[in-house]
Parts: sequence; structure tokens; C-alpha cells
Amino acid sequence: MSLTFSSGPLAGHAPETVNYRIDGPAHKLLMQEFPRRVRAVFNGQTVVDTTRAVLLHETGLRPQLYVPLDDIRADLIQPTDHHSYCPFKGTASYWTVTVGGQVAENAIWAYPEPNEESGWLDGYAGFYWNAMDEWYDEDERVEGHLRDPYHRVDVRRSSRPVRVLLGDTVLAETTRPLLLSETGLPNRFYIPAADVRQDLLEESDTHTICPYKGTASYWTVSADGRKLADAVWTYPQAEGDAAAVSGYLSFLHDDLTVEVGQPG
Repeated sequence: MSLTFSSGPLAGHAPETVNYRIDGPAHKLLMQEFPRRVRAVFNGQTVVDTTRAVLLHETGLRPQLYVPLDDIRADLIQPTDHHSYCPFKGTASYWTVTVGGQVAENAIWAYPEPNEESGWLDGYAGFYWNAMDEWYDEDERVEGHLRDPYHRVDVRRSSRPVRVLLGDTVLAETTRPLLLSETGLPNRFYIPAADVRQDLLEESDTHTICPYKGTASYWTVSADGRKLADAVWTYPQAEGDAAAVSGYLSFLHDDLTVEVGQPG
């Protein structure tokens, strides 16, 4: 997300620490080829199978996958009367996907007559990601959304002392954290489970999926008569470049204080 968020070149506000200015509209679009095969499955049927997908980078938005209309199963989709308007791309038309009685209403959109400045969208269609049952990047199932090629995750060992408090109660204290840096997001410290007060945590039913790190599990902090829902999370089996944080815990809540010192 480095192109469209934070201080990326397609973000809403250009960074000050450059020797150039981009001559263009405040809301910018950039379409680039996606280099691998992409498939979507709905109710057991492949709706799209393409090696010609693209990613549309758009100011302030996550990159959106677009696929050639010709690579979508025409017998599984029906046009609808629904339309929407984007001042940067034009008027969108929509299609519903129907397979074996299961319906994904207005799951696909395209711009039959895109604005002149985004005319290269002609012939491409976007999907609401969650409308499909399964997505595949080559033969690997994708959870969450496709990975942005400009987004990265780095994990580094650290000896900085880290302490997490709720009021005067110490929830975690360590001198062996892992520091996770992720494009467009603040640094997060991950703490070994052995250095966390497990007796102050209650397991939550919440789970979230990050395409760069995997599936996260959560805990609620219960201390000093207070409960902070889903204030702690872990990736039991972190994926890709985040694999090192598997089983480590991280904390985030407005009522928590995270103190970071200097190595002794």
C-alpha cells in the first residue's frame, strides 16, 4: 500500500522530503499488470480464470484487482439494473453471479464507457472480493486479498526493553521482543508468550485475516476490574516474511501504555 497511503507517491498528500512534484490530479490512478494467474470460485464453479489480470492503484484505496471481461464465465453472470458513478472512472455497470441456485448479487462491475483519462479500464471488470467463495494466486488460496507488490513486512530481533501496562498493572515485560515493520503502518512490538501475564488474558472468539501475516487470534485483557476487548493478538502460524512472530503477542488499545526503553 506504499503507493496510495501514508507518504506514497499516489497518496492524497505528497511528502515534503522530495525534489519533485507530480503534475496531476489530487486523486490518481495507476493500472499495472499482475504477473500471475488468478482464479475465483463460487459454489464450486470457476467464475474467472486469467493470466491477464491487473491491479488498479488509486489514491487512498487498497489496490483493486481487475480482470478482462473475456476471461469471466459469461454463462454464470447476468447484467443488472444497478449502476454507480465514480468521478475518476465513470459510470459502472454491474453483474450478478448465479451458480446452482446460489447468488452473488451485483458482485462484478465494469466501466463500459470509462472517462477519457481512464480509458484503459475499458474491457476490464472488478469483483467484490468477499462475494466469491475462494480466490487463488496461481495454485495457492488467497485469504483476505491479493498482496500488493509495493507492500512489505520486515521482522527484526531487538534487545530494547518493552513494557505494557494497564494503569499500574504490568501486563507484559521483555528484553527480547521482535519488531515488525509493515508498509504504511506503525511499528509493532511482538512479545514472547512467556513474558506476558497469561492469567490476565481471556481468549476471544475474534479472528482476522491479513494476507501478509496470516490469521490472527485475539484475547481480552481483564485486570483491575476492567476489560479491554481484543486488545492482544497473535499469529499462531504467521506466514511469509512475518513467520518469525508466530506465537508472539502484540498489544494495542487506547487504555494501554507501551513503554519502550534503551538496551542496558
